[in-house]
Amino acid sequence: MKQKINLEFTLNTSPAVLYKRLSTPSGLSEWFADDVNLHGNVYTFIWDGAQEQAEMIGNKENIFVRYRWLEAEGEENYFEFRISKHELTGDVALEIIDFAEEEDAADSEELWNSQVSKLKHVMGL
Repeated sequence: MKQKINLEFTLNTSPAVLYKRLSTPSGLSEWFADDVNLHGNVYTFIWDGAQEQAEMIGNKENIFVRYRWLEAEGEENYFEFRISKHELTGDVALEIIDFAEEEDAADSEELWNSQVSKLKHVMGL
């Protein structure tokens, strides 16, 4: 059984700019994978020559994007990006929802922290 991972990051950017980095092959290839190809609704993520495919199964512009891994089985085979804007402060938050085996959860959180650091860098934050 997989454990749910829920991380939140504050980013000094607009929801529209962030959404493009989370939902387009060019945006994802800047920080998430070495390269990203899109055929229909299927994204092919490439890391060091290895490929993983995911289908975009849900999205609402500037609000959220959900991808489902094609090779994985079960209900916990997706990852999701959620964007929210705090009404009082105007801060934009990126929430990442993912799943990992219990023994891999800490490594997965570390990987997401690293990836979001890269995202912040490419956005000039």
